[in-house]
Amino acid sequence: MQTTHGTALRRLALGIALAGASAGTHASMGNIGTSYGIFPEDLATAQALSMFNSQVSANYYNPAALVKDERGELTQAIMHAEQELRAQRPNTDSDVVSNDPSQSVLLGMKTNVASLLQSGHPIHLGFIAGVEKYGKEMLAFGAEASETGQYMRYGREPLFLSLGAGTKIWRGISLGAASRITLDATATLNATSTLAGETEQEELSVEAEPNIRSILGLTLNWGDTFCPDSSCFLSGFESALSFRNSSASSTAVESNIIVKQTIPDPGLSLAVSTIDSYQPEIYAFGTQYKGDGWRAGFTVEKREWSGLEDELEADTIKDQEDASGSTSQKAEFQDTVVPRIGAEMDLFGPVKLLGGLAYEESPLTSSRTPKLNYIDNDRIIAGLGLSATYERTRFLRYPVRFDIGYQYQQLEERDFTIEDNDGNTQPVTADGEIHVVSGSVTLKF
Repeated sequence: MQTTHGTALRRLALGIALAGASAGTHASMGNIGTSYGIFPEDLATAQALSMFNSQVSANYYNPAALVKDERGELTQAIMHAEQELRAQRPNTDSDVVSNDPSQSVLLGMKTNVASLLQSGHPIHLGFIAGVEKYGKEMLAFGAEASETGQYMRYGREPLFLSLGAGTKIWRGISLGAASRITLDATATLNATSTLAGETEQEELSVEAEPNIRSILGLTLNWGDTFCPDSSCFLSGFESALSFRNSSASSTAVESNIIVKQTIPDPGLSLAVSTIDSYQPEIYAFGTQYKGDGWRAGFTVEKREWSGLEDELEADTIKDQEDASGSTSQKAEFQDTVVPRIGAEMDLFGPVKLLGGLAYEESPLTSSRTPKLNYIDNDRIIAGLGLSATYERTRFLRYPVRFDIGYQYQQLEERDFTIEDNDGNTQPVTADGEIHVVSGSVTLKF
């Protein structure tokens, strides 16, 4: 009887402590910047040209590109991702594991603070903030074991924050540094409970502190650097390097429950630590050529997902150690290389057409991860979008820019083995598709 009550109380304590953070959410080892793109232009080009964009989203992909436009900028965007993620089991009709949409409101701003310095040297500051569920859910956080399978990189995204700066250091060369800001939350719960689960004398303390991880960027305009006074064969070419450090949101919960007539003081202790929204270290290189009314380029990213194995070992929800201490079937990850190509061209007047393609290999090498039951697939990504500038503004000094982007992701079929808590296994074939739509309005100042 005590074992039954002990299990119930553990669930009670954990449920109370995490109720505000994880209710109705789904775990996701990703963020909108790496899963889809931040603004419509990033979605439409499958992030192939994001390291060269003049918009403030460069703050996340390559902060050195913040210098591309001397004017200040304020951008508001809305993103909606509709997903159908499937895991087909033998002799079953229903195979949808997840179809919950992801919905974000994003705000970006950049400005030139040269007037703060006596030298007048231009330094461009950029800031991006994103909130889930159309601005109603700032900390969409979830972590769980699963008996039916869960997709590793899709779900609601927690608060997205990035702050950075870029400046020109020599002709055609600019540098930038930024930060990806996540939150490390800690919660402490003390309570007295009856066997019926009625609590009293509750004491709940929650604290959160920022976890700041670095982003670095370098941009080289070959023509401006090597032939600034005249045109040469290097004119129009531009290259960029960037580095994004690994990051994750985390929550740690400690609780102590006293049960009247069953568990006396000091009570039942419970400690939980888990991560969400993990991003691996990413090294990226890109080149674009800008012609008369068009530009095209490619980007190659190296993502070091192998570091996630160490993170999961310290995660009390996602660890896979069995009762004997064996981790022979724990989740294993590989580093991946992601190629991207994209283009932009003038259609008519102020309207531009954008498109892009990318291929992402799955970092999850394990086809069987007991308790956790992670599912992940190789992805083919295609994007398309339009950008238009409205110049007949009566009260605004600069034209207003409107963007709309669409992205389609096809998840390639892959076989997994799902194992429940009793050790029963079942083969599944996983696939799916994601549709993402985003629109934005940009004001210059």
